[in-house]
Amino acid sequence: MRRVRRRSLRLPTRRRTRSDAARDCRRAGEYRFGVSGIEERLQRVRARIAAAAARAGRDPTAVTLVGVTKGVDVPRIQEAMAAGLRDLGENRIQEALPKLAALGPGPRWHFVGHLQRNKARRAAEAFVLIHSVDSVPLADALDRAAARMGRRLRVLIEVNVAAEPTKVGVPPEEAAALVAAVRARAHLEPVGLMTVAPVAADPEHVRPVFRALRALRDRIREGPGGPAFVELSMGMSDDFEVAVEEGATLVRLGRAIFGPRDEGPRERPGVQGEEGAQEV
Repeated sequence: MRRVRRRSLRLPTRRRTRSDAARDCRRAGEYRFGVSGIEERLQRVRARIAAAAARAGRDPTAVTLVGVTKGVDVPRIQEAMAAGLRDLGENRIQEALPKLAALGPGPRWHFVGHLQRNKARRAAEAFVLIHSVDSVPLADALDRAAARMGRRLRVLIEVNVAAEPTKVGVPPEEAAALVAAVRARAHLEPVGLMTVAPVAADPEHVRPVFRALRALRDRIREGPGGPAFVELSMGMSDDFEVAVEEGATLVRLGRAIFGPRDEGPRERPGVQGEEGAQEV
């Protein structure tokens, strides 16, 4: 019988993209740490927070780790919760609401992105702490929403310490006046400040930003209602250790916990735009 030679089938190829690289990086973490590596990353992050707190003579339990879940699916969030993560942050209302419904009453949800006034009602309903109040009109919208719910809503004042034109937040010299205005609203409780530091190759370059926010917080605490004004929300995946050394009480981490994401260009919370967000 005559043998027929079969031709090998040549499949079309395509160029690798950034998404391919991110997926391969995540898979490498899965092979190394098991399933997704989230529990391992959380352990390392907590150890780094504890070490940074020790260097500054602080109690590490005074630092709340907020896992930012932008672009993270529910099973991976559940894995982080199983590893002990209780505080979760979202940048966009429309992405947050399905996750809140799926995960139930267990997590404490923080809103860490730029908030528009027309989303204030949903934010007041869903989140225990709003990190990004940057104007009196937004405070008024949140106050009305909280009043309808019969609750007092805890908020932070977002400050653009580095005066970056692409970032939201009040200038440092206007922060005290905004705190006073928010404090005058019956259903809002201002409890501290938040900032987004500039992107820097060396975290030491943004230490002055964190130090300035702490000094501003301390000055405001000297006024009426000062004892309750304690929170400093500052520090993300690339600079959180420096932030802890400078007094952060809340750090907002996404990539350091959940790994790289297949989302295209990097972003960080606080950039101008509709509930905009940068990579955390």
